[in-house]
Amino acid sequence: MKLAVTAPDRLTVRTVPVPDPGDLIARLPHPSALAWIRHGDGIVGWGEAARLTLPGGDDRFGAAARMLTDLFGAAAVDDPVGVPGSGPVAFGTFGFDPKSPDSTLIVPRRILGRRDGHAWLTTIGDDTDPLTLANPPQPPTGLHWSDGALPEHAWKHAVATAVDRIRHRSLGKVVLARDLTVRADAPIDARVLLSRLAARFPGCYTFSCAGMVGATPELLIRRTGGDIESLVLAGTTARGHTPADDQARAARLLASAKDREEHRYAAEMVRDALTPLCAHLTIPAQPELLTLPNVLHLASPLRGRLAADRSVLDVVAALHPTPAVCGTPTDTAMDLIRELEGMDRGRYAGPVGWVDARGDGEWGIALRCAEIDGTRARLFAGCGIVADSDPAAELAEARTKFRPMQYALHG
Repeated sequence: MKLAVTAPDRLTVRTVPVPDPGDLIARLPHPSALAWIRHGDGIVGWGEAARLTLPGGDDRFGAAARMLTDLFGAAAVDDPVGVPGSGPVAFGTFGFDPKSPDSTLIVPRRILGRRDGHAWLTTIGDDTDPLTLANPPQPPTGLHWSDGALPEHAWKHAVATAVDRIRHRSLGKVVLARDLTVRADAPIDARVLLSRLAARFPGCYTFSCAGMVGATPELLIRRTGGDIESLVLAGTTARGHTPADDQARAARLLASAKDREEHRYAAEMVRDALTPLCAHLTIPAQPELLTLPNVLHLASPLRGRLAADRSVLDVVAALHPTPAVCGTPTDTAMDLIRELEGMDRGRYAGPVGWVDARGDGEWGIALRCAEIDGTRARLFAGCGIVADSDPAAELAEARTKFRPMQYALHG
């Protein structure tokens, strides 16, 4: 594997405590935003001190971890704050498919963070004023929508084909995604989308990296020292229109054999992937409900302690792709995705997040997201298909999952 690296020979990094900066997203000075925000806390970055572009390959996470270890290990770092996310940080977004060359990590020149009541500013390289608003954000206008790779009827046919394969072959579950495209009159500003998503979905992880923008509910892995956390989501229903309807939908989801089967596949895979890495691991016996403004999910939070010193990227490598975004068995599901979706997912459903020089970090799965390229945005939504799946119901679920990003674009 050959990495494309743009970086100075040695980074000079200085982190200082700062007063509470308020809205972190509002501090971003221009549209090329880097962000990871939940409940107002997190980190944002801008500028580019280093960039790593990775080709496809099964070792892309390990290769990225090794390159960052070398880059950060050679840096001159002054970091009296010493919390996860202070000091040098790389924001990253990886392709879903190991064959995809679309993976990028960016070390910004400026990083502004807030965590547990502490706020800090990291500067890499020349110390210039980083908080000047160079370009005020402008909402998208003149939006024109179109189908992506497959129109709705063709995607329902793909779902029906997947159900037939599951019923007649050794495949338990496959996740099928579809895309929509939209064009605006002017280049789309990621900061507008970030602000709208963070305000409407504060419990999700609002992210931006290399044009990939979204608000994912799914925490793939968080590493803080030797402690790790993961949140498995699989099994979904739309929110009700009244409190009674909402309660009824929640009860049906918890009782749904189809959704619980889908969830079991995902939770068991994450358990099996993390167990060899952990000295101990806590897994709930039954899923709980995660309530978001637009959907309800079956959720299983996992917590553990690593048995050895591993970077968060090493743990990402063990987990991706989970059955929640691919299926099971993994190789069979991946082949079926390549056959039926009619598109390259790119970085949709791939890991997105950040890692610091200590190996701490937070990585989610790039869901409820869009890939921004100038005036064009490509939105994605995926559904877990099992033997009892109904194509019309899965299409309705996909429409629900598109709505967060449609809201972010329309306001």
